[in-house]
Amino acid sequence: MKKVFIGLYKITAKNMPISGRCKLAKRLRAWFGKKIMASVGMDVNIEKGAVFGPDCKLGDKSGIGVHCELYGPVYIGRYVNMGPEVVIYTRNHNTSRTDIIMQMQGYDDEKSVIIEDDVWIGRRVIILPGVTIGKGSVVGAGAVVSRSIPPFSVAVGNPAKVVKTRTDR
Repeated sequence: MKKVFIGLYKITAKNMPISGRCKLAKRLRAWFGKKIMASVGMDVNIEKGAVFGPDCKLGDKSGIGVHCELYGPVYIGRYVNMGPEVVIYTRNHNTSRTDIIMQMQGYDDEKSVIIEDDVWIGRRVIILPGVTIGKGSVVGAGAVVSRSIPPFSVAVGNPAKVVKTRTDR
């Protein structure tokens, strides 16, 4: 049944106007999110062009930004802000063998991505498999997150590095 809702989402709500311009689009995308994802909290915002699947979980008052792509088991906590064009991967191509061409090696096992509560993810961030972004953290625009980020950190760059903590005064 979820495949039916995914198909309907793609041909209707996915490309409706952004939520700030159309409250109906916001409500409709949230409704589809509840039908498609493993769980969806209250007062969520799924923006125009967002791609997600049945293994995703979205917490209360969190959002998936414009044209974001979430693949596989992605767990998003409460009060998470996500900028446009964020991409979250939970598996990668297998490239470990040299006796078989890479195209024939398939994929590595899936590794969940966890984004804890009260996180801000900037525009065009890429998050790689197995990463946890700790509570209260900020990930700067364009960062490539290949390792977990501790709580209350500010991380930027490629690869993303913690440049300060939010608890420093």
